[in-house]
Amino acid sequence: MLICSHLVGAAVAPIATTVLLAPAVLLAPAPAGAQEEVMTRYGYEDRADLDLAAIFEPKWDVMVPMRDGVRLHTEIYIPRGRTEPLPIMLERTPYYANPQEQEYSIRLDWYEEFFDDGYIFVLQDLRGRYESEGEFVTLRPNRKPDDVDGTDESTDFYDTIEWLVNNVPGNNGRVGTWGISYGGFLATRAMVDPHPALAAVSPQASCADMFIGDDFHHNGAFRFSYAYEAAVRFEMPPELWPPEGAWDKYTRYLEMGPLSRVTEMLEGNSRMWNDYVAHPNLDEYWETEMCGVFPYLQGMTVPALHVTGWWDAEDFYGPIEVYKQLEEDDDDNENFLVLGPWRHGGWTFEEVGRKVLDFDLESETARYFRDEIHAPWFAYWLKDKGSLPAAEAITFQTGSNEWKQYDSWPAVGMVPRNVYLRADGGVSFDPPPASEGDDTAYDEYVSDPDNPVPFQYRPIHYDRWHYWQAEDQRFVDGRPDVLTWESEALEEGFAITGDIVAHLYASTSGGGADWIVKLIDVYPDDHPNPALRGYQYMVAGEVFRARFRNSFRVPEPVVPNEITPYTISLRDRDHRFQAGHRIMVQVQSTWFPVIDRNPQTWVPNIFEAVEADFAKATKRVYRSGAHPTHITLLVNPKG
Repeated sequence: MLICSHLVGAAVAPIATTVLLAPAVLLAPAPAGAQEEVMTRYGYEDRADLDLAAIFEPKWDVMVPMRDGVRLHTEIYIPRGRTEPLPIMLERTPYYANPQEQEYSIRLDWYEEFFDDGYIFVLQDLRGRYESEGEFVTLRPNRKPDDVDGTDESTDFYDTIEWLVNNVPGNNGRVGTWGISYGGFLATRAMVDPHPALAAVSPQASCADMFIGDDFHHNGAFRFSYAYEAAVRFEMPPELWPPEGAWDKYTRYLEMGPLSRVTEMLEGNSRMWNDYVAHPNLDEYWETEMCGVFPYLQGMTVPALHVTGWWDAEDFYGPIEVYKQLEEDDDDNENFLVLGPWRHGGWTFEEVGRKVLDFDLESETARYFRDEIHAPWFAYWLKDKGSLPAAEAITFQTGSNEWKQYDSWPAVGMVPRNVYLRADGGVSFDPPPASEGDDTAYDEYVSDPDNPVPFQYRPIHYDRWHYWQAEDQRFVDGRPDVLTWESEALEEGFAITGDIVAHLYASTSGGGADWIVKLIDVYPDDHPNPALRGYQYMVAGEVFRARFRNSFRVPEPVVPNEITPYTISLRDRDHRFQAGHRIMVQVQSTWFPVIDRNPQTWVPNIFEAVEADFAKATKRVYRSGAHPTHITLLVNPKG
């Protein structure tokens, strides 16, 4: 959410401070041609520049007053040659509404699909950012209910809209807003006590819960490299940011040592990092301050279009969960969800959206979304034009490369089906027989925090972050600390639609553990695309920190060598396993450096663990009749 590469490229106004960064290992720079190949293979199809001066009247630069007297820098773009009343499309941003080196904001290019219909576009810097007055607070929490004179992003939205509809000539009295990443967070805030003129909102790649499933933690496991980079990039001068390009992030973060050493290194200069350390468990900070949105959303207030991508490595969880909460009160069918084949923001940042790594998606998915879903949806609410999508939930089904429509999400009518781990590394739809005893029916490995499993093949470069979840998993082949089970080739294909849930029975010799479970689609060796022969595509994967197995608020040590059940959501998917493919399941205990290293001994706060706390541990995964580790899939009877 916070460090999307397309957004970090813009200049920022960081907090002035100093910090000593850990040493990093510099690899030989990649040749220019190789770098181009990486960018192309990873689907980075930047949008073309437009001649905005020919489309819009000279922009207005105004300072819009808020209720407390603070003024926010606002740019207003009115299209040339339009005489009819036009709706206003408002976007508020921490990333600078007007880059100094350009006459027009580059972000305006992202509205190209709206230009023909005619809109007044408004871009605004948040409080304390660039040309706006006031103090900037990262992910500013909403004011308390008794703070009637306070301000937050919701009140700033309200006050801005009030000023716009009363001061911008030629507007039709309706306002829409949308945003990606941090902008998605802001869009959810627009829905809290909204202005009456706010007629449509689209939160895209928006965070909702940074302890359970978004940016900084997944199921309590700290997302080390991402969270560190977010803190440094938002709160440190650019010259102190982590390096990009041809650096191996695995080596860099391993040399940084335990999180306690990182805390010493930052010398208290990062408020975000200090908050990570002070709040190692789920508490009010995560629920209401650090992007926690659920306490503030009191039912449907404005029509909403939630958007995310299957390979969003930052905020896949948030849009789906916000949609689900609002759906409980969606009596008028105004709540919509789109799940597509994209990285974080890829539906907008990329021109076409047809190719991801070695996968041909067989259609221009990003362009389709923008032209056939996004722009028409806003035109319906803001201009009384056209019609709404035929279904509330629209997904791109991976594996079949087909768009699907469902009346709601989770989709109804799915049939649960379990896939079980079996002896000799097999996977079967049949459970293990009751005669298989716990004494022998397990597989084991030794997890070493000094040699963690990388989350990508090495060297791990910054430019490969966005689509790491779609990468071929064969890079872990041969590692003794990754357990693998694989089915026979499927005689018939089938589709799964909805939440994938792992039911894991496991033990560890230490007092702490992380469990990573991956569901993989193994492509056949004779696939027509040579690049996909034998490819191990991770359909879903998730981590669970064992200390939170009973409560995310009150962590508990793991009882050494005791068989313990874990229920782990691998999150929602819509995927088709084709005939001839194989189902693979992998279990491991490290995923570095996207997840910090678990000491594997008991420490009350992992952020305070020191080198001496880290130890090897023996992990066992059970597959007996009494303890049948399995994954529950929701099979789509319609395919």
